Amino acid sequence: MFATLSDRLTATFKTLRGKGRLSEADIDATAREIRIALLEADVALPVVKEFIAAVKERARGAEVSQALNPAQQVIKIVNEELVQILGGETRRIRFAKQPPSVIMLAGLQGAGKTTLAGKLALWLREQGKQPLLVAADLQRPNAVNQLQVVGERAGVAVFAPEPGNGVGDPIAVARDSIDHARSKLYDVVVVDTAGRLGVDAEMMQQAADIRDAVKPDETLFVVDAMIGQDAVTTANAFLEGVGFDGVVLTKLDGDARGGAALSVASVTGRPVMFASAGEKLTDFDVFHPERMASRILDLGDMLTLIEQAEKAFDADEAEKIARKLSDKGGKGFTFDDFLDQMQAVKKMGSLKSLIGMLPGAGQMREALDSFDDKELDRVQAIIYSMTPVERENPKIINGSRRARIAKGSGTQVSEVSQLVERFFMARDMMSQAAQGKMGGLPGMGGMPGMPGLPGMPGSKKSKGRQAKQSKKGKKARSGNPAKRAAQIAAAEERRAQGGVSGELPSAFGGDGKADGQNTDFELPDDIADFLNRR
Repeated sequence: MFATLSDRLTATFKTLRGKGRLSEADIDATAREIRIALLEADVALPVVKEFIAAVKERARGAEVSQALNPAQQVIKIVNEELVQILGGETRRIRFAKQPPSVIMLAGLQGAGKTTLAGKLALWLREQGKQPLLVAADLQRPNAVNQLQVVGERAGVAVFAPEPGNGVGDPIAVARDSIDHARSKLYDVVVVDTAGRLGVDAEMMQQAADIRDAVKPDETLFVVDAMIGQDAVTTANAFLEGVGFDGVVLTKLDGDARGGAALSVASVTGRPVMFASAGEKLTDFDVFHPERMASRILDLGDMLTLIEQAEKAFDADEAEKIARKLSDKGGKGFTFDDFLDQMQAVKKMGSLKSLIGMLPGAGQMREALDSFDDKELDRVQAIIYSMTPVERENPKIINGSRRARIAKGSGTQVSEVSQLVERFFMARDMMSQAAQGKMGGLPGMGGMPGMPGLPGMPGSKKSKGRQAKQSKKGKKARSGNPAKRAAQIAAAEERRAQGGVSGELPSAFGGDGKADGQNTDFELPDDIADFLNRR
């Protein structure tokens, strides 16, 4: 959603790099570009004015003029001011001292309240709570049925005594749900209320009556992040008519300009508490202003990436994999282990979103947009088409086996071959990383068999470097006849002693053969396997 804004700000900061100091003209030009970027992102005009004024005032201060790198100081200032307009700090949900805690959801129809209720309930369950969903939206067709389906998917109970579709009293349903929660020992009640296509008096009155009936500990305003400036208008209307404690942004994975997310917290004075960025029930989390600001500035969001990895990967399993990779050159790492790791990565979310959390991900946005997440499904199909023995020992996968695997997985033989080769390559690299040997196999001058990479055998740069080294290694013959005769005599003497041809001393020990080939020594298993694969 913030791709355009991020690209615009990143391009603006590039013009500042390399400057020893910033002039008034530099600060004004930078502020002007940031203003245009924010307005194009549909950020509310009052927010833009306040933001630019704060940035310019701080940019003219001592923290920039006395800095060793003024450009980095300006980026730091913009980052901190973005955090402020996004809410300042992470706002955690407040729970009642005596359960049940009541959370009321309010907002327009189409903002995603019902789906969000399921996401919030699932998140609460993962926090160790026992939530209850309440179907108090009796206006919208099939709203009650939708909440029941969402609750079943989330593994959460739903209180729905009325069928909805215009039948039933939503205030009575909300009031009765509190007694039901107490009797069944639910400690959190999430009330889904009705919305309208636009702000009207009837909707506001119904929401206010439900609020008075249940006395919520938290009232959350659910807003569609894709509706632009109208989000600010709607938020102000709800703030005056019903009141709310925090904002929940939905559809952050959309391609709209995203100005609502940067405006609502600043205009209403209420923090953004949660954000939803997908259709899955797990695409929901606490909103962290500092992390969002960092992603907008293309500085990455490593903390969120680490948190998702901790949820997806089991610590004991990770330690087991590390032992396999460090023992016996990683030979204990099989396709089954590879499949387990790949499925853990899939639990973290789409690869596009994961890579998008890395610093500088904006510079490879085109490659990310063209990436197909279904590639993981194809890899999984190929592995499932292998027999248990083949997964345990991939070296036995010959031509006929590859043809059978390709047929079973609906892929091409070349895709199976590429996967097997990449598996061996990845296993070798991960094994070296686990043993602290990144930088190549000992004595091999880098990792063999990886053509096209600078410094690797088979690459053009490597060949050119080897040619230069071979030229340097040859001793130039002197133009003086007497010196040249002495050089030839010395060479003949070395040849007679076995230094060049004849009986060559072996680099591996023992006697060599006349052609430089030694058949008496045994290659290490890893190198022999590699040579056999070639």
